[in-house]
Parts: sequence; structure tokens; C-alpha cells
Amino acid sequence: MFNVSFNAKAMRLTSLTAAASVSVLLAACGGGTGSAQYSVDSNGNLTSASASTKLANGSTQTTTVSSTAPTTSASTTTTTTTGTTTTTPSPTTTAPTTSTTAPTTTTTAPTTTAPAPAPTTTTTAPTTTAPTTSTAMPYGQTGTNWTMTFSDEFTGTALNTARWNDTIWYEASNPTKNYAVSNGSLKIWPQRDATGKFFNRTIDTDGKYYQTYGFFEIEAKLSIGKGTWPAFWLFNHIGTRRPEIDIMEAYAGGGPASGWSDANFHPTAYAPTVWIDAGRLAGTKTILTSDLSAAFHKYAVKWEANKQTFYFDGREVYSLAVTMPDTMYIMLDLWYGSASGQPDNTTPTGIGNSYEINYVRAWKAN
Repeated sequence: MFNVSFNAKAMRLTSLTAAASVSVLLAACGGGTGSAQYSVDSNGNLTSASASTKLANGSTQTTTVSSTAPTTSASTTTTTTTGTTTTTPSPTTTAPTTSTTAPTTTTTAPTTTAPAPAPTTTTTAPTTTAPTTSTAMPYGQTGTNWTMTFSDEFTGTALNTARWNDTIWYEASNPTKNYAVSNGSLKIWPQRDATGKFFNRTIDTDGKYYQTYGFFEIEAKLSIGKGTWPAFWLFNHIGTRRPEIDIMEAYAGGGPASGWSDANFHPTAYAPTVWIDAGRLAGTKTILTSDLSAAFHKYAVKWEANKQTFYFDGREVYSLAVTMPDTMYIMLDLWYGSASGQPDNTTPTGIGNSYEINYVRAWKAN
């Protein structure tokens, strides 16, 4: 229902005025196309009209109007026209329902099967001959082009078991946890197990990474305390043979008289050593240092076909000419005994007294 009012003074009282009024009604009813019929009185006033309009959306709109007799007030004549409008939908306007959205909702479901990247945490890393996290060159080395073949910067929150074991091949892993990867380093610390005894911990790449010749380097800070014996070495168990290159093994036992540690069992020396086989020593040298638990230092070896050269913070400290052709794997460990003696109640336990390694890297000469 609608009402239309107009001022008779503003329009000529002719059939043209009525026709214009009906045109306005048609436009107001939807802006489509259509036809109209109307009648006027003797004075030219619209008395009734009907219009049929086809709208842009295809529906048909029908309008009928009738007018009241003119009234005059304050020199103004007003006619009120009242009418109704009905709309008949196009037969096709009801069909295009919004059901077209339903098929599109199913297209998202197949994508939920895509989390297949998980299987690509491929434990192919055992052959870590190239996937590195660092492009650094051997510390202090010049004149040789090196390609990195192994790198662990310990940036995660757990030991990468695709690269490392947490026990030596002839022992079961002690379930007492005394190592962790945190804050960018691997930490191994003295600890008593469930039986109350100190136990050895070995982290190695046996079965996962091997190399013959090259450059091997770590950056580490050592633990303290009677009995502690941290080491970084290359090794293999080939049948009954045991070729071995000890890049760093330090002792914190025996007190100052031993030359290995100070009065508080802080390590102050370490020994590069080469074993052609178990029981066949090729050479060794004791390197006297400052307290190796006070700061991080770099320990390295350049292993060539007929020569091994050892470095401390990039400075050559020992060289040995011996043929060592066997492939070997990397070992990091915190053991007890030998020149360190046996740990006791004075030996600090816990992560705060860790043999802490910032990185392990290996290269091959091009």
C-alpha cells in the first residue's frame, strides 16, 4: 500500500498531467517496462489507473490506483491517490536458489588430506653427508677448499636420533637422563643412576655417519670434578680392530701434581692421541692449558692419508705422520676413570656441570 500526494497548482489539469503521474508511479514500482491505463474527470483529475510493469529481474508488477475528490485549503488544491501493488515472480526467479554454495563447501575437505609432509621427516639423515645447518669453514684454516659433510649446531630441543646414538655399541643406553639439547648446545653431565653409581654416557654417529679423512671440529666447554673424563674422538670397531683418533680427551683427577687439573679438579690439560689399533699407540701429546671449564674452546683435527694435525682454537698443537685409512664415526662422551680416578661425593652432578658442546662439524677437502 502506498500514498501519493501532489499540489494541483504545480501541474496543469489535463490528461497530460495524469499521464505524467502514472509514469511516475511506473518508475516507482521498479524501473522496468510496461503499460498503463487511466481515467480522468472533467477537470482533468486522475480518478483511477492501473499499470503492469515487467521488472528487470523478470517478475511482473501490477499497480492499481484511485483518487479522492480534490480538496481546497489556503488556495491549495490537493488530491490524494491511493493504490496497491502486487508482484508476480518470474517462473525462473524461484529456481536459482542459493544451493550453488553447497558444492563449493565440499572442495575444502580434500585439502585436509594434504598433511603428507610429515612422512618427509625422512630418517634419511643417517647419511648426513651434506644436509648441513652451517656454511662455516674450519676455524683458522686457509689455502684449502673444504666442503661441509656434517653439521649439528644443536639448535633444537632434543638430540637428533637420525644422526646420533646415546650409547656405545656394546652397551644398552642407561635410562637415567644425563644429557639434553637446549639453548643451542648439547649438554652431558655427571649423574648417578638408579643404582647410585656414576655411569658413562656416549653420544656417537655409529651406523649413521662415517668419513675417511677430512677436518673435524667442535666448540666445547668441559665439566669439572674428580673422575670426569670428557672426550671428542673418531673411532670404528672393524672386526677385532679398533682404529682411533682422540682429538680431545681431558682429565680432572689427581690434583695439581698430575698436571691435568687444579686443586678443585678443573681440567687444565688435554691430550690428542692416535691409536692404530687397540693396544697399538701411534703417538700422543699432553697440551697444557688454562681451565677448560671456564670458557668454550675449539678442538680440531685435520686428518690426511698419512698425517694427522691437531688444533686448539685454530692453533696447531701437535702433528703425527701415520697412515690411518679406515673410515670412522664421531664420538662425544663423558666417561670416568683413567687419569681422572673415580668420581665421589665431591663430584658435582646435574646439568650445571655439563660437558657442553656448541657444535660438531666435519668437512672434506675438495
